[in-house]
Amino acid sequence: MLDEEILKQLEAADVERAKAYANDLERGLKIVRTFPQGVTIFGSARLPQDNKYCKKARELGQLLAQNGHTVITGGGPGIMEAANQGAFEYGGRSIGLNITLKHEQEPNPYLTDMLQFKYFFARKVMLAMSAKVYVMFPGGLGTLDELSEIIILMQEEKMPKMPVFFFGKSFWRPLDKFIQGKMLPLRLVSESDLHIYKVTDDVKEIVRAANKIGHPTIKTNYYDGFTSAIKAMQLPEDQRLIK
Repeated sequence: MLDEEILKQLEAADVERAKAYANDLERGLKIVRTFPQGVTIFGSARLPQDNKYCKKARELGQLLAQNGHTVITGGGPGIMEAANQGAFEYGGRSIGLNITLKHEQEPNPYLTDMLQFKYFFARKVMLAMSAKVYVMFPGGLGTLDELSEIIILMQEEKMPKMPVFFFGKSFWRPLDKFIQGKMLPLRLVSESDLHIYKVTDDVKEIVRAANKIGHPTIKTNYYDGFTSAIKAMQLPEDQRLIK
């Protein structure tokens, strides 16, 4: 009854805004179901293609495509373009989940599939749901935002714990040291949280992790049934739904 009263009090603008949020999510969920979960690559839109990290992202995209993995990015320039180009040139599936930003106006030209989002949160949900492995290349505040969201969702068991790589030791080591040297002593994170991610300079290590997971079929998603499974595992053993 209370919910109905609140709905009646919503302004027309709020209702339209809620519908727009739902539309972004609905379109995203539909396209995620059209390709198997792959590897989502995050990173800066501002780096030029001759940057060493872009070269590595392109190499990673190619290796993933060679091993049959879909490459998913935010669809923009920089690291995203490099990863998409590597997959595209090999003939692999190259997905771009794009959003119009000040520094990221157009989708890159190396996409086999593209979806344009209006809202950041909906785009981030799809970048997470579409992947079985996550790779964080050097980036700015947007990359840190995406990184933090993935880590906290895994920490709190709101999504499956899948491999997360911070690519570029010289770039990410200071953050890793901050987490271990500042956060951990104050118990702001736990020891187990430090095992959610791995810092690496080896693109082949990322491909091996994807190969180990394998190739889920289209419309199969590791999120399906995840919440109910976690709740079941938290019940007393004789009450668990999943043995």
